[in-house]
Amino acid sequence: MSKSIKARLYVENDLCAGAEFLLSGNQGHYLVNVMRLKAGIFILLFNGRDGEWLAEIVKVGKGKASIVVRDNIMAQRVEPDLWYLFAPIKKARLDYMVEKATELGVSLIRPVLTERTNLDRLKEDKIRAHAIEAAEQCERFTVPTVEPMIKLDKLLMAWPEDRLIMFCDEEGDQDPNCFSVGKAIDEVNAWQERPRKWAILIGPEGGFSPAERTLIRQQANVVPVTLGPRILRADTAAVAAITLWQSFAGDW
Repeated sequence: MSKSIKARLYVENDLCAGAEFLLSGNQGHYLVNVMRLKAGIFILLFNGRDGEWLAEIVKVGKGKASIVVRDNIMAQRVEPDLWYLFAPIKKARLDYMVEKATELGVSLIRPVLTERTNLDRLKEDKIRAHAIEAAEQCERFTVPTVEPMIKLDKLLMAWPEDRLIMFCDEEGDQDPNCFSVGKAIDEVNAWQERPRKWAILIGPEGGFSPAERTLIRQQANVVPVTLGPRILRADTAAVAAITLWQSFAGDW
């Protein structure tokens, strides 16, 4: 690409050659006041549907930028169908976890309320904003869907039959029925008729309660795994579990 690109943004607009729209709000502020971009500057846009497009800033105002979409740079990529389910954690660690989960390619992020969850409220719009920022930076073509928090029992009660759950069980190293990650995914992938849709489930500080572990393991689609002999913080476990899943079953 010969043109110098100054920014990459996620937009909700449909993208096609010649489309025109105004970027205002946080995006307009970022382009005009933070990046100080002028008319004639090119940026990249994506919307999770139409691939990546080259666009030109044709006019700037006070915290606003008028955009004209020029050329398609890359077609939409097929990305893994991987849900990331987690017990809520404190903000600084939550931001890190959302950022890394997005960079590693999860398609959906959803907090799960458990017996030992320390937080019972999260701002979904803040999680989504952080996911958008991470997607813009890591050059993925979609932004993970952010679903509202749900109680563990309700989540499992309505679980789709065509999706497997990689259950990260911190007590699994003491359980002969708990696989290492590699062995678990290898075995599941050997079942050609089984689905390719997955979810990763990670518990709160202190882990799932005994009753919750029993409830999870009773589900037909659960593959319990251990992440090793050490107890990992939730944000560390997220990176470890998603990375291992990607290495065996993802798009690496």
